[in-house]
Amino acid sequence: MPQVFDLRSSGRRTVESIVPALQIVIASSTSYAVAHYLLGYAVPLLAVTVTISSLGFVRDARPVRVLETAIGIVIGIVLSEALLLTVGQGLWQVALVLMLTLVVARALSPSNAFAVAAGVQSMLVMLLPVPAGGPFVRSIDGIVAGIVALIVTALVPRDPRRLARQDARRLFASLNEALDSLVVALERADEPSAEHALDRLRTTQPVIDGWAASLDSAAAIARISPFLRRRRPDLLAQTRVLRGMDLATRNLRVIARRIDFLVRDGEQRPGIASIMASLGTAVELLGQSLDDPLLADTARVGLVAIAERLRPDTVVAGAPVTDSVVILMMRPLLVDLLTAADLPAEKARALLPEL
Repeated sequence: MPQVFDLRSSGRRTVESIVPALQIVIASSTSYAVAHYLLGYAVPLLAVTVTISSLGFVRDARPVRVLETAIGIVIGIVLSEALLLTVGQGLWQVALVLMLTLVVARALSPSNAFAVAAGVQSMLVMLLPVPAGGPFVRSIDGIVAGIVALIVTALVPRDPRRLARQDARRLFASLNEALDSLVVALERADEPSAEHALDRLRTTQPVIDGWAASLDSAAAIARISPFLRRRRPDLLAQTRVLRGMDLATRNLRVIARRIDFLVRDGEQRPGIASIMASLGTAVELLGQSLDDPLLADTARVGLVAIAERLRPDTVVAGAPVTDSVVILMMRPLLVDLLTAADLPAEKARALLPEL
């Protein structure tokens, strides 16, 4: 089926691309100026194209990725210039250089886009006239581009924190919606609500992966950027929340699958629904704690209260095996949520009542 154009997604993508586009423009212009005005190259084409390829619009804006990309592309340019001096220009020479460049690029990086970028740069070397200034002038262009791209990454950084917060909000919105649906499913033995919760939870892994990539990128940039260094404590706190919520989400998926099966017997389960509703309140507070860290304490207090009564016979008097299984499955979920709320896992496990 053809993909339907989504105006909202298009607008969000456009807004998110403004800062990366500005960074690419500044870096490319700087590369051109250095190569043209300082080094005297008449047409510093590779200085501009390598800069664009090194930065790109990828979510992963870590300096090490920029450096690896630049180094890989420069290696391709050097290889192409060396082969050009050795075998000259022509059809079979172009094929040979392109093949070698693609093979080397695939060996250096698992990224398909990286191999394509290296191949394009090698073809520019092979097909364009050799510039004045002697051999390997274009390799110097590429080195200039890599250095400039790395400097601009530090001095004009993208702000992956914003993307990380957006991913975090998406995750918590999905979790809150899923938990609300599970409460309805348990209270009313409502199968559609259980299925809806399971569907929502199945969409969360790409969001978690995106959040993790954004945080890794932000932490790496903060190490070298004077403008983001002061944000490192906030990034460390987010990373702690992410780790806990990743595990919690995995556990919640398993629980949701169990509840989806359980409610088919038509029995209402208000006791388990009450626990699930309390979990929903705590998860909502955890999400809000990313903007207001003090709310993590409130979330932790609520989770501790849930953990201390999480025994099958406490939640449901004379709980049947089917219900007991769900309650027992909530125990590791509570530990993960308490870890996200900045309680050590050992202490979180110690809070659970003995069985």
